Amino acid sequence: MVRPPHIFSIVQTLRHIFSHIGVTLLAVGIAFSLPMLAKFILFTWWPRVEDDSQLLLANEIIFAAVLVMLFNLFLSARQGRLSHRLNRLASLVHVRGEDGWLMRWHDRKLLDRITGTRDVAVMSVTGHDTFVSERRKLRGVIDHSYELRVMLMNPYGPGATRRAQSHGDPLPLLETYRRETAATIERLAALAAAGKQVSLKFYEDPPFWNLIVTGEHVWVQYCHGGQALKDQPEYVFALCRDKPAQGLFSAFYVHFLTQWSDPLHPEYDFASRELVYRNRQGNEVKRTPFRPPGVPTPRPEPLLLAG
Repeated sequence: MVRPPHIFSIVQTLRHIFSHIGVTLLAVGIAFSLPMLAKFILFTWWPRVEDDSQLLLANEIIFAAVLVMLFNLFLSARQGRLSHRLNRLASLVHVRGEDGWLMRWHDRKLLDRITGTRDVAVMSVTGHDTFVSERRKLRGVIDHSYELRVMLMNPYGPGATRRAQSHGDPLPLLETYRRETAATIERLAALAAAGKQVSLKFYEDPPFWNLIVTGEHVWVQYCHGGQALKDQPEYVFALCRDKPAQGLFSAFYVHFLTQWSDPLHPEYDFASRELVYRNRQGNEVKRTPFRPPGVPTPRPEPLLLAG
């Protein structure tokens, strides 16, 4: 169940208020304890230590260890500040690597922030993990969106063959591409029938990036030729509202728009199951069957249309 945006805003405000109260109380407590601590060290502790060589040596060792720890903390804080500055310049807000409870918690926090996005743009290999898989993380974002623009790799094109060959045995992988793409098409058709504005295009070249644009965030994965897409880390870049040209969000979004507007990429007609080619003026020039003659129709995986 997705929390309403105003509830999320109230929770964030209360969290900031209580954190400021905690920091203020801690600072006041340290300030009032300093005179007492100094009096204890000068008049109670030091007279005991100065006449005991073993206790003095132990204090020197402890003091040196504390200094080393503080120095390392300072270097870590400095490195963290530098990393934070670089992340801000690149507009990197999240990295998803190995799965775990902490990673899933960060995913949920980010998804709560972007729920309610009106437009979603996807450039993927088959789109199966985004639209069909029961483990798809952007399920709520897609279900609450209005317009979907999707670009998939043509599983019958030469680009799919070259990508499959980079993984070793190409025939089973090609069949997987075609089956997963068929399932994605059925899912998109169901979303269109439910009232969403859905557009689907296909590209022929082997994919280089897997992109999911959700409003002001873009989810990026590198499509390595010899590895499965699910094994690649995922990076999330956000739009800098005050400096839109800063960061990598604009670069990836412009890349998607460039590919989307390229007339070489045909549009899929859900009614006739054909690829529609248009010129730069947007006029239709030809139609071809999406599945070439003689290629058996893959059986799509079962869909959960409600989720």
